[in-house]
Amino acid sequence: MSDSEFAITSQGLTRRFGSLIAVNEVDLKIPRGQIYGFLGPNGSGKSTTIRMLCGLLTPSAGSAQVLGMDTRKESEKLKQLIGYMTQRFSLFEDMSVMENLRFISEIYAIDRKSRKTRVAELLEKFDLSSRIKQKAGTLSGGQKQRLALAAATLHKPKILFLDEPTSAVDPQNRRDFWETLFELAEQGTTILVSTHYMDEAARCHRLAILDQGVKVADGSPRELGNEIHSHVIEVSAEDPNLARAALVDEAKIISITQLGVRLRILIPKEFSGPVEIVSSRLGQANVDAEVEQVFPDLEDVFVAVTELRREAIAA
Repeated sequence: MSDSEFAITSQGLTRRFGSLIAVNEVDLKIPRGQIYGFLGPNGSGKSTTIRMLCGLLTPSAGSAQVLGMDTRKESEKLKQLIGYMTQRFSLFEDMSVMENLRFISEIYAIDRKSRKTRVAELLEKFDLSSRIKQKAGTLSGGQKQRLALAAATLHKPKILFLDEPTSAVDPQNRRDFWETLFELAEQGTTILVSTHYMDEAARCHRLAILDQGVKVADGSPRELGNEIHSHVIEVSAEDPNLARAALVDEAKIISITQLGVRLRILIPKEFSGPVEIVSSRLGQANVDAEVEQVFPDLEDVFVAVTELRREAIAA
């Protein structure tokens, strides 16, 4: 891809808060018209990176270009072309749904004729037409989310930054929200979304995994699964606790995760015969179980790449 095909690029993007390095030399190339995810736990640097890319926070080192603009030098111009939705509801709770949208339209200097049409369009799209007079603070979590997204897309931004946007809503609202994101991406909007939900990250076209401010992996979910440095073994047992006890002391196993009656086990690829390694230990403990090698999911990838980084740091 040429540089013109990327909506966002960064080189060595770094942010320090005193002695704390919140984001450490992050390089990014995010294609236009895609949903790109930041996956990581709280404190991994997701929000700080987004704020730097939005021009809301100045990097301590490195640089970033969004829509071809330098986020340091052209942040004010950039803010007119992007939408930003924070984890916490950030609209005015003592104002009505309509008052909030009208106020946001004035901030973006949308002309009066276009404003009325655009607000009506979004009220209909996000099922808020019957609540135009309701105070925003009295809306449900899902309704607040829809209102916040309506406000963030009011001016038809070319890029949409979403920081943990579904943390306070139920599964149905999360599903509906993602359907809307796909519609926006199909219309050409580039979307960068941070999340700590594995199932949400799997919906992204591409994603970066962040760990303590460092980008430890980058690619599509399929690419990340193919590139993982570990075998993934799944064990199905009537007594998973007994199976875990039989495997926990196996030095070749770096992780065991229980999912109901199943165990997900990671074994570095430097060891051959991973199914035989697990089956042998279970057999020695007289544990009856089914053992098979499976394709890694994003949780497997996350555990593998973060464990690899910790081992590198320890060494």
